[in-house]
Order: sequence, then C-alpha cells, then structure tokens
Amino acid sequence: MPKSRTLSELPVQPLDKNGFIPLYYQIQRALMEKIHSGELGEGDPLASEEELSRYYQVSRMTARQALHGLKISGYAFSEKGRGTFVTRPKLEKNIMHLQGFTEDMRQRGMKPSSRLLQQTAVPPTEELMQRLKLDAGDRVLRLRRLRLADGIPMALEDSHIPLRQFPGLDRIDFAKHSLYQTLRERYGVRVGYADEIIEALPATREESELLNIRSKASVLSITRTIMTTQESPIEFACSRYRGDRYRASIRVPMTTIE
Repeated sequence: MPKSRTLSELPVQPLDKNGFIPLYYQIQRALMEKIHSGELGEGDPLASEEELSRYYQVSRMTARQALHGLKISGYAFSEKGRGTFVTRPKLEKNIMHLQGFTEDMRQRGMKPSSRLLQQTAVPPTEELMQRLKLDAGDRVLRLRRLRLADGIPMALEDSHIPLRQFPGLDRIDFAKHSLYQTLRERYGVRVGYADEIIEALPATREESELLNIRSKASVLSITRTIMTTQESPIEFACSRYRGDRYRASIRVPMTTIE
C-alpha cells in the first residue's frame, strides 16, 4: 500500500474564482476529496493557513475558514504547537436503536472483525446473579472481544451470557461469528429491549493500549442488560467505544418536551 502524501506533494486543483461557490468551501471540498481518495491518510498533517493561502492564492482568512470547515465536519483536528491533522468523522451511535456491532459496521460499508481476548465459562459474581436472575451453581459465558472495522480498533466489549439458557454457546468461535446472530438463529432468541447506562469515562491503561488511543482518553461507555420479549435477561455487557470515533445520538419524541 503506497504511503499517503502531504498536501505540498499533491497536485493542486485551481479554484474557480469567478463562480458562486465560496473559495473556502472549494478548498475544503478539494481536501475532503483527497482524504476520501486516500491521497491524504488519517494522521497525515494538513497544510497550515499560510501554506494553503500560498498554494491556492487566497487570503489567510479564507484558508482558515477551509480548515475550520474540515474540523467541524470531523475530517481534521488541531494540536497546539503541532498543527492540523487528518482524521475521520465520528460514527453516530444511535442509543435508541439496538443493533450488534457486526451488523452496524456492514451497514456502514465497513468490514467488521473481532479479536477474541477471552471466552470462558465462569461462575457469576453477585451483581451478575442479580442482573441475569441466576441461581446458585449457574455459570455464565464471559466473552471479551476487541471489535474492529476495516482493521481499526473501534470498541472493547465484555459480555456475560447465562449458559443454562444457551447450552453449547461456549463452544462457538466468536472471533468468527456474531453473538446476536447466533442467539437469534440458533437459539431462537427474540430481543425485546435493553436497559442501558451511558457514560463518558477515561480509558484505562489496558483499554488505551487495545484501542490504540492516548492514555486516559475519553471512551463512550455503554453498560446494558438485554431482555427478551418474555422479559428474560440474556446478556449483561459493558462496551467501551473510542471517544474519537463515536458519539451518541438520540431522537427525542415531541411528547416529552413541555
């Protein structure tokens, strides 16, 4: 795979200075096209205001507007004293829509994969016994996976599923199979709803290493208990999504606003 280049190494498209499209937007659009094409890759430095104004023969104010537009669109970020760099827009995590990671990424046109970190049958903790309505002697499948999209670490998921309800579940390779698809197709599970708690938390040292983010960088934490249509709990899980890749979204019905 060829190494991506900086803007100064790429051919510069002339601007239409007599048209109706603002110059700053033409520059912004040209840079976005280079990002989409792979000519500029994630983490590559973008030209400074001064360099952009020189390349495109525009004022520094116009160049500043172009960079600002890239940043608010999620295609760039700035670090004080270092400059502006290419990034990718954050993915919207619709918290009102219950969907597995595999299906979500495929719908976005991305290739999902998993790195299996742990798959073990273990005795439940007191909290798990309460949340999953377990009895003494029951065991749960602990499934810990690093979820990737197009090879990039996106989330760390820690799931607990009661094995009494799903015999043989611990023998399935969840590095290759979707948990929710397996529960639906093999065990006939019909999910009713999920109770979720959403928090912004600093990443632990292990999480930052696995997700390839800075130490104590923000993660979107979602703790959930999934219930079937018969009000039976089938999973207690905690997911940590990269804060630089995800943001939560919700549609609020008008009836809740007074």
